[in-house]
Amino acid sequence: MIKDHIQQYILEQQSIQKSETLTLFKEEKEYLEKNRLSDNLQLSEKDPSIRFSDAYIERCDKETENMIKNESSSFLAQRLDYLKKHKNEFVYLESNWFDLIGVEAVSVEADDVFETYDVMLGLKLQKKFEKVLKDHLNSQLYGDEAKFDLMFSLEDGLWNLNFALNYVEGFNEDITIGEAFQLIYRFLFQLVEAVEGERK
Repeated sequence: MIKDHIQQYILEQQSIQKSETLTLFKEEKEYLEKNRLSDNLQLSEKDPSIRFSDAYIERCDKETENMIKNESSSFLAQRLDYLKKHKNEFVYLESNWFDLIGVEAVSVEADDVFETYDVMLGLKLQKKFEKVLKDHLNSQLYGDEAKFDLMFSLEDGLWNLNFALNYVEGFNEDITIGEAFQLIYRFLFQLVEAVEGERK
């Protein structure tokens, strides 16, 4: 799945960038190198802070799920603890990057009880991948308290996944909301890559 999407993305980028060197974000660059899809390409790395510059972002009310405000990408420069200071809100983000890895919109909120940052999303993968998904989540979420909820929705044909960002490698409280979404993207990219590895 990722392979097809990335190859399509590269063809698009080659026609746009028209250069000897292709500039990609870290995850896609590493993927190409690891899977030997970059043999004839010179690759350089894009600044990760611009990944979600064209994302669709909403601040929403937790209780009603109504939108409070449609935000521009400048909102991503806010510190993540904004969510602890505004516990009634969650941030909802849609991006072509999440589409690339088969992830429906991602929401992040501060959990009142556990004092964690909870991530909620839909993952477009078949039900048969339950074991590899659970194995990867169990091995990649660190800490004794690390937990996740994974439930397949027959209605939507996708996995509803919730996990605490606090237990993802690289997390710390001082990051921005944008950096949090970069961390989430990397974590989910590796999750979907693990599933793809099982398909082979």
